[in-house]
Amino acid sequence: MTFAEAEAVIDEDGHGEAEDNPDGLARVYVSPEIEGWTLVIGPWCDPCNTDRSDEVLRLCVDLSSRYGGAQAYYFGTQNDGSAWLIAEHGVVVRRYCETGRVDDGLLTLGEPLVQERAERERMGLPPVWEESARNGDAEEEWKWRAFDMADEIASALGVNPLTLTESMPVHGVGVLAETPAPAR
Repeated sequence: MTFAEAEAVIDEDGHGEAEDNPDGLARVYVSPEIEGWTLVIGPWCDPCNTDRSDEVLRLCVDLSSRYGGAQAYYFGTQNDGSAWLIAEHGVVVRRYCETGRVDDGLLTLGEPLVQERAERERMGLPPVWEESARNGDAEEEWKWRAFDMADEIASALGVNPLTLTESMPVHGVGVLAETPAPAR
């Protein structure tokens, strides 16, 4: 299965259009190896989904223990936020969610990534901040900027699924896989 074919299925699933998959969590696309990474794509992997965030965190930590690194991202293509979860060698390096929900700050773990610090400095903001001090116009500006950063961080730290090209080295075959999450 090609990424384009899988993207159409996952998109349909994510909008609740699949009769046997109303919450969009029953299937993911597992890519062939792309530049040393295997991508698992679908709402099931969302690091800021309140129902799945603990499980996604545990899976990334476990995978990073085995493979050295694991990442999970959420990128809302309709301006509904971004999230990233980076784990290395069995330790969470960073989890950050900016989706406009009140509980986003509760999911934050670890220190800001180099990319976050650099962007905040570029914006004239302190590179490190307290989640409790998220008031004010400058922090509101940061929030809106962070809404669009997941794909940039994915590009900087691994492979961005939004920028896949046929010229990228690929080994293996991609598959549409069922997840252990039951359809509701």
